[in-house]
Amino acid sequence: MTTNPELENKSLIEQFKETRERTLEIVKTLEKDDFVVQTAVFMSPPKWHIGHVSWIYEAIMSKIDKNYEFYSKEFSEYLNSYYQQFGVPHDKALRGIISRPTVDEIFQYFNTVNQRVLEFIRTQSLDSESIRLITMGFHHECQHQELLIYDLQHLLAEQYRPVRKNQMPNSTSTYPDFVRIDGGIFSVGYNGNEYCYDIELPEHKVYLNDFKIDVFPVTNKQFLEFIKDEGYQTYKYWLSDGWEKVKKNGWNAPMYWEEIDGEWHIRDFRGIRKIDPREPVCHVSFYEADAYCKWAGKRLPTEAEWEKAACWNEERQEKTIFPWGNEGPSKQNCNLLESYNWGCTQIGSYPEGMSYYGCQHMIGDVWEWTSSEFVGYPGFRSGFDEYNDKWFTNQKVLRGGSFGTPQMSIRGSYRNFFRLDERWLFSGFRCAEDA
Repeated sequence: MTTNPELENKSLIEQFKETRERTLEIVKTLEKDDFVVQTAVFMSPPKWHIGHVSWIYEAIMSKIDKNYEFYSKEFSEYLNSYYQQFGVPHDKALRGIISRPTVDEIFQYFNTVNQRVLEFIRTQSLDSESIRLITMGFHHECQHQELLIYDLQHLLAEQYRPVRKNQMPNSTSTYPDFVRIDGGIFSVGYNGNEYCYDIELPEHKVYLNDFKIDVFPVTNKQFLEFIKDEGYQTYKYWLSDGWEKVKKNGWNAPMYWEEIDGEWHIRDFRGIRKIDPREPVCHVSFYEADAYCKWAGKRLPTEAEWEKAACWNEERQEKTIFPWGNEGPSKQNCNLLESYNWGCTQIGSYPEGMSYYGCQHMIGDVWEWTSSEFVGYPGFRSGFDEYNDKWFTNQKVLRGGSFGTPQMSIRGSYRNFFRLDERWLFSGFRCAEDA
């Protein structure tokens, strides 16, 4: 059975155009020289991102139409990230040493793929699975928009000039430090009717003990206390692998922190500035988050605990898509990419985004590390080979999104995942403890 009504296609076309325009807006102010630089093995040149988010649509169209012919074998070899089914991927660490295809050729390719996708949507008879795959392409591009922003911070930091930049909200409100949440049976996973990733399914029941969780993510002020108490010099707070990373890499503070004249500063999109004590700490690895919790006599929440604190409404006995309900994100309830703040906001800036239990900043600002291993839920079924399930080892789950996450691609059940030592992402955490 095909479902190719005009309204469905129009929606797909609108989503596609909006997503592609947002990608172009992120790179609009870059100089041509900026597009080709790779400053570290963990980041990619902007040129590669622009090409890769286009190439993935070709991969999707080839899944739907077996007769689809890729634009260029050379382009596919360079722009393939890790999909063995489409050939041997180019070495990620060497993406910055390739001068061809050129920046101009990549943008020509971007525009050509735009035309191909629009024609594909308009002319193909798309069933529900085809629509899901194309929609996955939009969400994949959203992921790379955020990754691109991580990379632009490492590449340019305060030299980056976004097209839009808003005044940062401030907050002086005070709230309790933590809330207590009753345990019991809780259903984890996506329970809505819109798009979600395969790793958010199936919704399934888990048992939780009673627990307490912080109202806010850990702030710069709190983390600075850990630093001053020689947290980075005290092995007993660290997992063995984490302690090795501290010694090998010389970690003594979050990434992008610099000590100038005895005071800690951060270098980010807003310049080199003294750390704001009321902002959530950002750019910390799982190891650093875990060490802080041990120092504080607490622990990281599991992803199930995090999801209950974010999305369960005890009074109505129902789970919502977001902490504030089922309506989508807005500039009034969270700090995401479309807030155009280009940094973390002070805690308490979004009381309208509060969960039923009173937790705040659970969507936006910083991704929050959890103690949960990134594995498939019971009954997991892959929605696209080699996309998510190939990473089911040596990764931890993060929840909640960041100030670089597009609105359309976040929800309370979204599961991000990174290796335990990665710090260039917009990552923070909040503490939990047994009740």
